[in-house]
Amino acid sequence: MTSQSTSLTHESASLPQALVLLFALCCGAIVANLYYAQPIIELIAPDVGLSAERASLIVSLTQIGYALGLLFLVPLADLLESRRLMLITTAAALLCLLAAAFASQPDLFLGLALLIGLSSVSVQMLIPLAANLAPEASRGRVVGNIMSGLLLGILLARPLASLVAGEFGWRAVYLMAAGLMLVITLVIATTIPRHAPSHRASYGQLLASLIHLLRRYPTLRRRALYQGLMFASFSLFWTVAPLELSRHLGLSQQDIALFALAGAIGAVAAPIAGRLADAGHTWRASLAALILAPLAFAPNLLSTGLGWIGLIATAIVLDFAVQMSMVLGQRSIYALEPQSRARLNALYMTSIFVGGAIGSALASPVYERFGWSGTALLAAGLPLLALLAFISKKE
Repeated sequence: MTSQSTSLTHESASLPQALVLLFALCCGAIVANLYYAQPIIELIAPDVGLSAERASLIVSLTQIGYALGLLFLVPLADLLESRRLMLITTAAALLCLLAAAFASQPDLFLGLALLIGLSSVSVQMLIPLAANLAPEASRGRVVGNIMSGLLLGILLARPLASLVAGEFGWRAVYLMAAGLMLVITLVIATTIPRHAPSHRASYGQLLASLIHLLRRYPTLRRRALYQGLMFASFSLFWTVAPLELSRHLGLSQQDIALFALAGAIGAVAAPIAGRLADAGHTWRASLAALILAPLAFAPNLLSTGLGWIGLIATAIVLDFAVQMSMVLGQRSIYALEPQSRARLNALYMTSIFVGGAIGSALASPVYERFGWSGTALLAAGLPLLALLAFISKKE
């Protein structure tokens, strides 16, 4: 492995598989902070004084915090040394998770949820770093492999949270997450290579350049729109599905953990998408992903309903489609302007998590008012809009 004091900036240099694996593990562990709460909001909300209709704010505020971090912190990776930024944000996440484990007031807990999202953005500094280090010919594969770790973190966070909360209570979930962040902080400090960016500008100029990049690249705007709508559907489904399973299908937290584990199958989409992009099949693969996402809800819209079997089918197909579309979008935007990958990634991922926050915020009120069928109809309509936009542009 390259010495940590060495700046690795040449795209021609190979990226060791061990380092790719390390990046993937770090990404998965950090991004999991955003998803632990999704299956256990019914346990958290009454304990901290939140009503059923406000419960999904726990998830949406975490995603809003993440979007803010993407917009205001991640671009700094194009300006400052990456490893130092990752250490600061990961240490902050550790402290916020510890505080959340002991919080008992609704406003305090919601504020901490926002800060947990804000401080978990180092994952989006790692991915552009890997893209910078990888040769052009294998960049899609490297990003796809690292995204597999990130996506497994997303998908495994929910079953892990359900299992731990079922055995030890929801506060133990946050204590566990804080302990994991301590380990990741040590890993980043000792193994992640230093990377000194070549970009020179003030912070104000850096933020202003975000607007310039957004205006300059229609591919970035389109990919941001598609994935924002996809992730809104993803967040809506995963916020409401545990409620439906516990309230109307009688599943325990342990059962919900097994259900959430089924969704992890969708993580296989990331390396597949990376390889398809490297082979020049981005358009066809994107079309397939955007068709699969609304179709994933077909079992839930049947008049007879398929119960938990239909929910499992939806989870697997939806996760596969969303993850494939995400990696294809990242591969496309990383090719636009190599020296601005952190900022391009920040804009792309901000739109995704704004979409996710909207989906999560809609989850509780839509579900309480229209039930599961109404929620599924809305969740299917969001990626359908993305599909129509994609076809109309013929990208």
